[in-house]
Amino acid sequence: MESAIRVRVSLRSLGLAIGLVSLAACASSGGGSTSTVAPNRDPRVGLRAGLMDAAEATWNLRVVSKTPPSEKFVGVTNSDLSFSGNYAIQGNYNGFQVWDISNPAQPTLKIGYLCPASQSDVSVYKNLLFVSGEGQGGRLDCGTQGVRDTVSHDRLRGIRIFDITDIANPKYIGNVQTCRGSHTHTVVEDPNDKDNVYIYVSGSAGVRSPNELPGCSRLAPDKDPNSALFRIEVIKVPLANPETAAIVSSPRIFNDLTEAPSHAEAPEDVAAAARAAAAARAAGGFTAKFNKMEYVLPNGFVKPMLDSIVTARGGTGAPTGADSTALRGAIQGIVDKMFGNSAQGSSDGPRPGPTQCHDITVYPAIGLAGGACGGYGLLLDIRDVANPKRLAAVADSNFSYWHSATFNNDGTKVLFTDEWGGGGGPKCRATDRPEWGADAIFTLVDNRMVFQSYYKMLAPQTQNENCVAHNGSLIPIPGRDIMVQGWYQGGISVFEWTDPAHPKEIAFHDRGPVDSTKMASGGSWSAYWYNGVIVSSEISRGLDIFELTPSAFVSQNEIDAARLVHLDYFNTQDQPKIVWPASVVVARAYIDQLARSNGLATDKVAATRTALASAEGLSGQPRRDALTQLATQLNTDAATSTDPAKVRKLAAAVTDLANSER
Repeated sequence: MESAIRVRVSLRSLGLAIGLVSLAACASSGGGSTSTVAPNRDPRVGLRAGLMDAAEATWNLRVVSKTPPSEKFVGVTNSDLSFSGNYAIQGNYNGFQVWDISNPAQPTLKIGYLCPASQSDVSVYKNLLFVSGEGQGGRLDCGTQGVRDTVSHDRLRGIRIFDITDIANPKYIGNVQTCRGSHTHTVVEDPNDKDNVYIYVSGSAGVRSPNELPGCSRLAPDKDPNSALFRIEVIKVPLANPETAAIVSSPRIFNDLTEAPSHAEAPEDVAAAARAAAAARAAGGFTAKFNKMEYVLPNGFVKPMLDSIVTARGGTGAPTGADSTALRGAIQGIVDKMFGNSAQGSSDGPRPGPTQCHDITVYPAIGLAGGACGGYGLLLDIRDVANPKRLAAVADSNFSYWHSATFNNDGTKVLFTDEWGGGGGPKCRATDRPEWGADAIFTLVDNRMVFQSYYKMLAPQTQNENCVAHNGSLIPIPGRDIMVQGWYQGGISVFEWTDPAHPKEIAFHDRGPVDSTKMASGGSWSAYWYNGVIVSSEISRGLDIFELTPSAFVSQNEIDAARLVHLDYFNTQDQPKIVWPASVVVARAYIDQLARSNGLATDKVAATRTALASAEGLSGQPRRDALTQLATQLNTDAATSTDPAKVRKLAAAVTDLANSER
């Protein structure tokens, strides 16, 4: 069965698919180990290849389960994740799968819903499931036969809406079509509007023909004020009648941005692309230049164009040699026109910046969003949810394709990922620069983003492993900024960025290549913490679940405090404010952190542990009095601490405990 994989970043905007053949096999059990110091020799290097039986390396994590795809989804790309109750909803280019993870050691399939589209990005809100469709082959009726014609009223490019009140039987209740489709989308709650929920749509494909969707225009905004370029779409979904969802605004958050600086491709990649293009042309294939490099155009992109040429001349059957010659002469112009490859700008002026976002992460609790938008990272004001406004924009010549964003829980920092290579390239080789295909960390100061550092998973991967920064989420350890992130075939990496200038890896899991002889797509598309476990969507191998284990970097108390955070549903692009309940475990987590960092003197740490344990053994007023006395002492200790902010957080946690006794 053919499997769609994602292509290099320059072709990412094309929304093309490259075919791979992969076979399913039985899942193997993975060994693991924990340690208190980083391995001297990184065990991720040199792992044995295999689809379902690759060698594995695990550090400070435990593999809980590895579940292969269900039958209809074997060999087809697994994409992003969303969560509802006990269920993990896994997008797939063939639709989506719903996994019951109430027993993380043995996930069970609730339903596999066949409804092909790329890339089937998923999110939930209460009883609603939203699924993105962007490619040319998705059908309104969820049919598997695809769409042959360049212009077709059977095509779905936008958002599908499902009612999942009975999650074992999703009901397809509606869709909203958009001019550029939906590569990703973000659910946004408006605290002032309880009757509706909103969706920010990021479409990165070319603009549809107005003959397929009236009103779509690919002209520049100065030539057509209704242009589908340089904007996102905002959909309002009435909760009482979600089938009536519709676009209510198209904010032009990219206006006035000019083309951002970016680095060249690695020399070996330039040479490889040239060889592949020459070989494809010699064999009768189609190529086009994009961002100064020549790429082979996949059949899924070329075939509908050839079919349209046949139809236009009134013919039937297979395209002729003359049809192919005609398309070959026009293909570069088509690519340029569809995707802004020859972006409009005066000959003596700068070229315009990005015309779309890849992904937007909203943080409603602070009224901000982070937009990862091709050549820029944007900071958006979302207090008026239907009309987001750009506050700031940052560019970085070390970044190739700004892909996704994550805020820390305090809302004082934001992290952007760079998907150099588009997810289909090997960008973690020993020769690749560590600041390319990495994360960039910024502090937020007066609605400005101030650069601090880069973070990249540094275990060198082979030339046959697609690897680059991709999707992740916070792990809710109080008082610290810790994140888990998928790196495709670089595996998953857990790292701390509390000190934004010095991020540090503290745990990982990786497998060997899917294939040791050629590039084959696989690895973690996304890895998210959800209600006590880490769930990873493995592109080729299924669904992986992990647990964080105690180490010199994370104590059992900190893990237990993170497990106190329970969410009814979770979309990583709709970032919730994490609030920990009053608990002795939270206080102990803070004490462990102060002991680790020497934020309190050793004798004071010991005295605090003793006082907390003593208070825990009491009840009623004596317990409240003991906890209040401890909080008072801690506030006094903060004055002489090397980490006064952390001591005050501990004092606040102890005060919460005292107040919870009332």
